[in-house]
Amino acid sequence: MARKCRLTGKGPLAGNRVSHSNRKTKRRQLPNLQKKRIYIPEMDQWVRIRLSTRALRSITKKGLLNYLRDEGLTLKEVLA
Repeated sequence: MARKCRLTGKGPLAGNRVSHSNRKTKRRQLPNLQKKRIYIPEMDQWVRIRLSTRALRSITKKGLLNYLRDEGLTLKEVLA
């Protein structure tokens, strides 16, 4: 499973770890992904989605279906 948010598309970033002596080695910054069960009252069902915490905050505020509509996504695309 890819380390990518299904809703926002956030994925890992690459950069350098810089030591005190200024040596540089490659590192990855992974997105903060969570597996969550989200209730959709309009459809009276639960869905399980792997999403970033930023998307989770937005869903808590707007609701899942409104968030998907604003992002131009459908529930089928996210769950597939």
